[in-house]
Order: sequence, then C-alpha cells, then structure tokens
Amino acid sequence: MANENLPEFIQALLSPSAYDHAAADIRLVQTHISYVLLAGDYVYKFKKPVNFGFLDFSTLDKRQYCCEQELVLNRRLCPDIYLGLVTVTQEQGQYRLGGEGEVIEYGVRMVRMPEERMMVNVIGAGELGRGHIDSLVETLVPFYRQAERSEEIDRFGTAESVAVNVLENFDQTREFVGGAALSRDRFERISNYARTVLARPELFARRIAQGRIRDCHGDLYSANICLADKVYIYDCIEFNRRFRYCDVASDIAFLAMDLDFHGLTGLSAYLVERFTHFSGDDDLVGMLDFYKCYRAYVRGKIGLFTAADPAVDETVRQASLQGAANYFHLAESYVAG
Repeated sequence: MANENLPEFIQALLSPSAYDHAAADIRLVQTHISYVLLAGDYVYKFKKPVNFGFLDFSTLDKRQYCCEQELVLNRRLCPDIYLGLVTVTQEQGQYRLGGEGEVIEYGVRMVRMPEERMMVNVIGAGELGRGHIDSLVETLVPFYRQAERSEEIDRFGTAESVAVNVLENFDQTREFVGGAALSRDRFERISNYARTVLARPELFARRIAQGRIRDCHGDLYSANICLADKVYIYDCIEFNRRFRYCDVASDIAFLAMDLDFHGLTGLSAYLVERFTHFSGDDDLVGMLDFYKCYRAYVRGKIGLFTAADPAVDETVRQASLQGAANYFHLAESYVAG
C-alpha cells in the first residue's frame, strides 16, 4: 500500500511506539469509510473524513459523535468487545493514542477477535455448518424481539421510506453504469424490479402492522460476525438510522444473500427456515427476494466506491471491481425469483 496516500496519523499508528501496549505486526485494513488497525490484542477503528450523502464523517465533531454511537449500538450484541472511545493526539509533531496533546482524531477501541473464527474465514475454510446457523438464530431471535420499536421507527418501514434507500443506490451508481462491473441492461432490470415491488405499499404496511420494523443491525453479513466461544455480531450501522431502522426481513435477507454469494444456498435456506420457525415470522419469506436484491446491490455499490478510493492499491481496486460485478450479478438473479 502506498503510505503517501494515508493520513499522517495513520502512518504514525503503523509504528508500535505509538501505542501504550505491545503491538507487533500492526496491520491496516481499509474500507470505503474506515481505517482499521489490528495492533496486538486490540483493534482501532477510525472513520475516513468522507461525505457520501447517506453518510457524513466530514468533520471531527461528526466523527466523534458517530464513534460514540458505534459504542452504544454495538454493545447491544457485543458488550465485551467494544471497549471505549480513543483519541489520537499530536504534540511536538508526534502522534500518539491518548496523550496530552491536541486531539486530532477520534476512534473506537475493540478487543481483537480470533481471525480464524471470523465467519467469512470459517466459510473460506469450508467449515460453516448448520450448527453455526443454529447458534446465529439463537442469538438473533431474542435480539430482534428486544430491539426497539416505535411509531418513528415504523415510519422507516413504509414503501415510501424504503424507496429512499433503494432509489438512492441507483442514483449513486448511475455514473458506473455501462462499465465493467455493471451493464446497462442489468441496471435497468434490477431498478425496474425494485420499482415494481415498491409500487405495492400494502406489502410494507403489512410488515409494519405485524411489528416487524425494529432498530436492527443494518449490516448483517459474514464480515461482521465472529463464531468463537459464542456468537459475536459487531459493526452495526451507526452513521444513519434509516439504514438501521428497518424490517427484520431486510437484516435476515442480508445474511441469507451473503450465504448465497458464497455458494452456500442450502445454508441460506436453512437460515431462513430456522429463523422464521423460532421467530414466528412466516411472512418474512414474501419479502426475501426484494431485500436480497437490495442488499446485494448495496454490496456492489460499496465495491465500486472502494475501487474509486485513491488510497487503495491496485490489487484491492481490481478485487473490489470484480466483487462488485459478482454482487450485481447476484442481485439480478433475485429478480427472476
């Protein structure tokens, strides 16, 4: 990775001397919105100063607020993992975590979980089985039962509100249509399908009446799950409540889509069957393809955004573009049902 494209404080945090604990073999992982530093027994997550409209980290105050929200919201499912807010300070030209100098950045400090037990790596090793899905369902069903519900949250489940999120995706990817990752025909087919479903407000009204719109996770897929001594589900959406206030079906569809993406269609179906059985939410299935399509398209969009980030190297850029193309292909597959 070309360090010259990184902020000075991130470059400084690649050195063990910046930490007050043992931090050998520091590794930096980037997403389109974050810098994540794996340092010894801990993980430090910093928000990039970006503004995508749906997400605004453009000022230090906004990043601080979102870090604080990240702690509160993720402690619902991972109280032992999210340790607290950290500051990066600068004094006499030196950057440190904590310290007495000027605060130039805020971040979140987490316990580092075993990488080999990250769900995405368990999948990669060919080890994911029904027992893991059972454990996930045992964690998720009570989480959604206890998740906040209110008239305000219900409003985010209307067809009109869902359309804001869905149509925003199409607007934000329009400049990429016709490129290697997203053909015009595929874009038109997916967008026409979404608009057809959104034109049936009664489908969404029924979900509201059933009490299925909750303060959910918002980003429920294998990259945000660790299957260790227990199930850890982390990194929920903190930056925009309209992505987190959603139909439970949207969250479950995300994880089911992710399993489809990895070729685990049998486990995807098993997840849906087990969740509907234990939650009593039989109507979820009727919304599944719509929300799977939406979630796959979101992942494709994120791949495009990552590929467009000048701070990522060419290997990451090409992998992100290929991943985006694969997600858009999957999104189209749900159109046929």
